[in-house]
Amino acid sequence: MTQDLAREGMTVVVVTHEKEFARAVAHRVLVLEAGVILEQGPPSVIFTRPTQPRTREFLREVLHLRADGNS
Repeated sequence: MTQDLAREGMTVVVVTHEKEFARAVAHRVLVLEAGVILEQGPPSVIFTRPTQPRTREFLREVLHLRADGNS
């Protein structure tokens, strides 16, 4: 349903901890901590080359990202 709405041109905001879902369907990903946006960008960048240390740490824990930011 969410993907159908997006295909129809509807803006859809989804809050999730499901990284693979976000990677598959998002056009833009925001990483928040304590309500503050740490980083934002396309999933291809956020999940493979994050610029913020806290984002890298978080993704390393959930996606086994290497410490240098590369997967």
